[in-house]
Amino acid sequence: MDEQWRVGIGYDIHRLVPNRALILAGIELASDVGLSGHSDGDVVLHAVTDALLGAAAQPDIGELFPDTDPAYEGIASAELLVRALKRVRDAGYGPCNVDVIVHAERPKLSPYKASMASSIAEILGLPVTAVSVKAKTAEGLGSIGAGEAMACTASVLIVKQ
Repeated sequence: MDEQWRVGIGYDIHRLVPNRALILAGIELASDVGLSGHSDGDVVLHAVTDALLGAAAQPDIGELFPDTDPAYEGIASAELLVRALKRVRDAGYGPCNVDVIVHAERPKLSPYKASMASSIAEILGLPVTAVSVKAKTAEGLGSIGAGEAMACTASVLIVKQ
């Protein structure tokens, strides 16, 4: 079956740690904590990458870019997304739109949402009107609500090129 349209869903979560830059959607945010990870820990781009790969029935981010491989240590997640996009394009598809929900208690993300959407759009070659970024708190519940972690859920629609 060769579908014209496909949708993928991605999710990622990382611990918040001191003495590390907070990178979300490829941009550095002002924060006293950052996300732990083998790469730059960007939960937004990790979730978008998995959603994009999933829509094209490609292997997931952990399979393609394992955290056991020193080649990916400290790598910008934007580079991982670019590599995933190439795989999706090679499979004959391209992204149409992206919808992102960042789950975080702190820092407040409202001032950064437009910049995050622009960054995602630029990486994927989409108009900014095709990218939505929302931010939700966990109302003080669980590790996200306690400010110990940050997560992201993303969906991506792709179309046959």
